[in-house]
Amino acid sequence: MFPVVLPTYARADLAFERGEGAYLYATDGRRYLDFGSGVAVTALGHCHPRLVTALQEQAARLWHCSNLYRVPGQERVAARLVENTFADTAFFCNSGAEAMECAIKMVRKYHYEAGRPERFRVICATGAFHGRTLATIAAGGQEKHLKGFSPAMDGFDHVPYGNLNALRDAIGPATAAILVEPVQGEGGIVTGDPDYLRRLRATADEFGLLLVFDEVQTGMGRTGRLFAHQHAGVAPDVMAVAKGLGGGFPVGACLATETAAAGMTAGTHGSTFGGNPLAMAAAETVLDVMLAPEFLPRVEAIAAVLRARLDEVAARFPDKIEAVRGLGLMLGIKPRRPNTELIAALQANGLLTIGAGDNVVRFLPPLIIDESHVDEAVGILSRTLADLS
Repeated sequence: MFPVVLPTYARADLAFERGEGAYLYATDGRRYLDFGSGVAVTALGHCHPRLVTALQEQAARLWHCSNLYRVPGQERVAARLVENTFADTAFFCNSGAEAMECAIKMVRKYHYEAGRPERFRVICATGAFHGRTLATIAAGGQEKHLKGFSPAMDGFDHVPYGNLNALRDAIGPATAAILVEPVQGEGGIVTGDPDYLRRLRATADEFGLLLVFDEVQTGMGRTGRLFAHQHAGVAPDVMAVAKGLGGGFPVGACLATETAAAGMTAGTHGSTFGGNPLAMAAAETVLDVMLAPEFLPRVEAIAAVLRARLDEVAARFPDKIEAVRGLGLMLGIKPRRPNTELIAALQANGLLTIGAGDNVVRFLPPLIIDESHVDEAVGILSRTLADLS
């Protein structure tokens, strides 16, 4: 009998019934330390009291009213995002893939309005991941995601991540933009060198291109700054955001400068559910918490502790850990055996992690963890490695 839920996920035989802070509780009552955060989504942990209150209060007032009318929550959240980023404007949607779709459309519309409709191609990086729609799998360019969905949507060229010379060689008369993740997440926690990101900005300016950053996974405090590109002191023209923005509630956003977004006028883009009052209540609360003066410095501090402890484990088990890499609380270890084996063993011992490309095990804990959670996670990791033959 064919599964009633479409079998597009290789799911673990594990189901949860509640969460609290950094922990998830399975239907059999077992507690797990969640260092996956729903793939960097539950940035404030599970059932954060302020998020619970905000959603309960909003649910009692209004869930949905359509973007045919003003949504005051959108105006407040957009103002906060604009105030704390490079951007002048924001479009709200429901996911990272939708935010990327908006970004791709914006790039094309920008050049069209400037009288350059022939400029529509986007230079992307190998190893990238930008979503699961037809356009975003083409932008990602990975064969495992494209297989069976040919023909791939035209308009995307790929060069090695971090290779500026290859990128410059790929620029042609049809090139419209450069698109990268400041840290490649699904690609294996590959961190873009700050100088590389700065040179991307200079190259985009030199050739009249738009620079687009995909911060769906890296954004919202994940790397210790509100957005990862801020470490490099560089700003894009367009940026896709999602995951941690809603703290677990589905919400995404495409942020842009006034220049890049000028062509996106009434009727050029839309979303039925995007930015509804419930989503905006969640996003506004997340921003309230993350923009408090002490929050991001605390994330950077605990991230340094976790990284140091993971480096210590790697030094103790050089025969089992090849590398530790990442930025902030977006860290990965590369084991010397299939990452799926280590992920399964860690899960059996009560620690949830997530796989990524290049045989990496991702550590994406909630941003609210403290040293006791680091101690617990590192203890489980050490015991697990010791037990693996």
